[in-house]
Amino acid sequence: MEKKQKLERKIGTFQAITINMSQMMGAGPFITIPLVISTMGGPQAIFGWIVGACLALLDGQIWSELGSALPGEGGTYNFFKAAFHDKTGNLMPFLFIWSILLATPLTLSSGAIGLADYVKFFIPNITGLQTKLIAALVTIIAIALLYRRATSVTKISVVLWAGMILTVVLIVGTSVLHFDPKLAFSFPKNAFVPSNFVKGLGAGMLLSIYDYLGYYTSAYMGDELKQPGRTIPRSITLSIIFVAIIDLLMNIGTIGFIPWRQAAKSTNIGSLFMTRAWGHTGGLIITILIIWTCFASVYTGLLGASRIPYNAARDGVFFKKFAHLHPKLKFPNYSLLVIGGIMVVCCFFDLTTVINALMAVQIVVQFMVQIIALSVLRKKKPNLKRPFKEILYPIPSIIAFIGWGFVFVSSGSTSIGIAIAWTVLGGCVYLVRGYLKKDEWPFNKGKALIDVEEKPLSKESETIE
Repeated sequence: MEKKQKLERKIGTFQAITINMSQMMGAGPFITIPLVISTMGGPQAIFGWIVGACLALLDGQIWSELGSALPGEGGTYNFFKAAFHDKTGNLMPFLFIWSILLATPLTLSSGAIGLADYVKFFIPNITGLQTKLIAALVTIIAIALLYRRATSVTKISVVLWAGMILTVVLIVGTSVLHFDPKLAFSFPKNAFVPSNFVKGLGAGMLLSIYDYLGYYTSAYMGDELKQPGRTIPRSITLSIIFVAIIDLLMNIGTIGFIPWRQAAKSTNIGSLFMTRAWGHTGGLIITILIIWTCFASVYTGLLGASRIPYNAARDGVFFKKFAHLHPKLKFPNYSLLVIGGIMVVCCFFDLTTVINALMAVQIVVQFMVQIIALSVLRKKKPNLKRPFKEILYPIPSIIAFIGWGFVFVSSGSTSIGIAIAWTVLGGCVYLVRGYLKKDEWPFNKGKALIDVEEKPLSKESETIE
């Protein structure tokens, strides 16, 4: 019966863009503006967002080619399965699931905690434990709202996206009215000394890339998209461009009204900005909208992440329970509940160092290896239908690979150590599981999955004309 269950194609391009953007925006800029300014030591922080956007656009081409050629639930999981299975079996897909199963809840929980931090505007004396409890409650509410059909989910995502856009319009509009270029571009004397700038840029990019993460959420939902061959490339590229413009306007506008040294020390920069501009009422309105935006990020992030273990479980790479679809609502409810449950636990931890480490894990296990996967598939599957092809291949791939390597090295020795340890542990778990089952590489080298070219793409995935 499980094999007969299918997801429904109900999500169009506009809805896919709203899902991506909602996941990208979230708490990100409202938390990281002070952090990036502090890390880079001044208004030169804007270069962190610019370079971060360029890296996201280059990487977005890789996601677009792979996602449009291999549309399905799971995104990177499918790409790794197609590229590496004949050499290393399910090792790479398993390591991807291993990293994402923990990295995604931790990353999303940062949005829930960011939301809870803004609650302090209403309850200044709230304790640390109470803040974490609010973050956990936010996660539970998001799970409850996702417990429905895809058509209802997309309607909610559009409403949340609209609230996010309103938040951005108010902040950007206010910054235009109060903008002072002398404040916005008051660079300190040593701002562009090469050694200091490059070091700060790497750390700043780590934070700015965190703000852009989510541009690929639609690629995780290929079986639920209308015309995925068109929807995936368009939703990824447009989401990155829109969010890059929004982030730059918000960052330049903020330090063009609040001196950067003061902004660097703020823990709720959005509330401070609007309170200073329009008084307590302004701060109240924007705080409510920022909470709305943070919740949109948590909601859409859980939506995309819950589809990853589901697809792996369908292929027997992950635990069978994750392949279960709700009998009436047709969504992977077990996967949603497990990832949501892990996220609830994550809300009670200090995330700063851990998120950096898990970002490092994603860079090594997902982003950099995915670039290799694209090149492997270009050679291995030259006849595979590719509705979108990377422009000027392989130049964007090479630059993106170097960029991810730069960010990884800049994440710090502690994060690198944790990333390596977690990946090695995942490899050990895979080997033990394979040894016990006796049907996984390297213990059963003869086992193979269905060849990619034997799985015809639907008409909805045909080449863009």
